[in-house]
Amino acid sequence: MKILSWNVNGLRACERKGFLDFLHAEQPEILGLQEVRARPEQLSEAVLAPPGYHVAFSPAARPGYSGVALYSRRPPDRVETSLGQARFDDEGRLQLARFGRLLVANVYFPNGNGKERDNSRVPYKLEFYRTLEARLARMRRGGLRVLVLGDFNTAHKAIDLARPKQNEKTSGFLPEEREEIDRWIAAGWVDTFRHFEKGPGHYSWWSQRQGARARNVGWRIDYVMASPAAMNFVRRAFILPEVMGSDNCPVGVEVDPAICG
Repeated sequence: MKILSWNVNGLRACERKGFLDFLHAEQPEILGLQEVRARPEQLSEAVLAPPGYHVAFSPAARPGYSGVALYSRRPPDRVETSLGQARFDDEGRLQLARFGRLLVANVYFPNGNGKERDNSRVPYKLEFYRTLEARLARMRRGGLRVLVLGDFNTAHKAIDLARPKQNEKTSGFLPEEREEIDRWIAAGWVDTFRHFEKGPGHYSWWSQRQGARARNVGWRIDYVMASPAAMNFVRRAFILPEVMGSDNCPVGVEVDPAICG
């Protein structure tokens, strides 16, 4: 059972670059999209209702900004989109979808950069992380098997970006952001990709400047995190850098279908 995540950097643009071909080729059981940047009424019927999929959207209040979407072969038992605070909910960053005992959190974590590229949104970003993790911890205690997939907007370790020394003061690799990933892992969350792959050179985002992608000068900021109960069912984790259409590429896991039971 394949579960994928992809920051599409605008779903309308990604459709023009082959999104539906990707969906048909990969045939995921569940696909979470981030940075959709469109309301449902702005999207084509082909994207809104591809054959064989149930689709749910959570757009931001601000037009052309943020937003997440979930594609799934079976209908979710329920989908929640609120953390209970308008400052988070208005940005359309979250879907919590139940499939039996599996909870899939499709999340577009905030970037710490303000309008002046000044790291002014880092406090907001960290508060979002902590508020979400507290909510998910309660769901874990309730017996759910939780997968958190999405663009975390943070590279955890030096191995997770090509130029760590040059980015020590850049949002996405600040000590306090990396410490927040440490805190999640200390709470039991498993970085599924690093569980299976310990080596360097694996990235999920590349700058659109200076041929960074062709030279593989990137960052690994897209993850599937698993609770311990969910990790028991994860068989493989991977990145799909060959998939074009966005400055991020898809990441995913293969899981035993019994994870839902």
